[in-house]
Amino acid sequence: MSDMKTTRREFLKTAGGGALVAGLTTTPSLAETVAAPGSGEMQYRPLGRTGQKVSIITLGGYHIGVPDEAEGLRIIDAAIDAGINFLDNAWKYNTGRSEERMGKALQGAKRDKVFLMTKSNVRDKKGMLKQLEDSLRRLRTDHLDLWQIHEIAEGDPEKVFTPGGAIEAVVQARKQGKIRFIGFTGHANPKYHLQMLAQDFDWDTVQMPINPADYHYLSFQNQVLPELAKRKIGVIAMKTLAFGELPRSGVVTSEECWRYVLSLPVSTVCTGCESMKALNRALAVGRSFTPMSEPAMGTLRSRTKDIAVKGKHEHYKKTACSGAGFPRDDPGHRLS
Repeated sequence: MSDMKTTRREFLKTAGGGALVAGLTTTPSLAETVAAPGSGEMQYRPLGRTGQKVSIITLGGYHIGVPDEAEGLRIIDAAIDAGINFLDNAWKYNTGRSEERMGKALQGAKRDKVFLMTKSNVRDKKGMLKQLEDSLRRLRTDHLDLWQIHEIAEGDPEKVFTPGGAIEAVVQARKQGKIRFIGFTGHANPKYHLQMLAQDFDWDTVQMPINPADYHYLSFQNQVLPELAKRKIGVIAMKTLAFGELPRSGVVTSEECWRYVLSLPVSTVCTGCESMKALNRALAVGRSFTPMSEPAMGTLRSRTKDIAVKGKHEHYKKTACSGAGFPRDDPGHRLS
């Protein structure tokens, strides 16, 4: 574990306050995009300081297990052939079906073309290592490019870092060569992300919800993103459409949400595709993206302010675990 110069108390005091500054729209992850914006080719960005370049669109893992197997495999194959090189998954998605399908699709040369990630949602070392072996078997690979501790919520930072906790599992797995990089995810409340970041550990990636409405309520963009940018931690954006509720509100379009988030210092946006139509729509975003100006982003935030009150369209956010929101295993996770 690293020697962090900022104490946990000092970090929590300073990291949670203050709005995101406009300057964060010009960062290495955005400036170093590979393929000219609007060129019609899939664009790639650095994944923090990992040295890896990933497509700005990540293929979500949950959705691969929703259609029949033939269609799921077809979507994965088409995504890789079209330039998506970052594949998301999790041990629990569709009771393992998502990982199994991805494993079938990645046989042969396909595996070497992708940056493969999955996630584990238990908090103890023994349980984590058991889920890792399950995931490696289902995915038919001897290693993961990224393994993330999944769905951090109230009380989890303490559980993860307690003796015998999940952090010992990820460190051991990396020493054994079973994983390359380590991260964590969550959508409940930015304070739990800050608590994880305050621990004495060098994270490679963090996955969290970012969209125009997020700016106004329990904001990951305002509270967490600046710290990730400062540390050059790879940012994986998710819930960019808030389970589809933002475009359904009629206030903002899907394309505006995607473009807004990709104009921030994020490495990639994870989106689910249950059909070829959905995949083609995501590919269009990855190929046609051009940065949104700060004034335009401000206008978009203003338009979403009223619908963002108390997380009206972001039901996955919670002031505490007992608050309103989707439980960890709710099928609502399947929505983009």
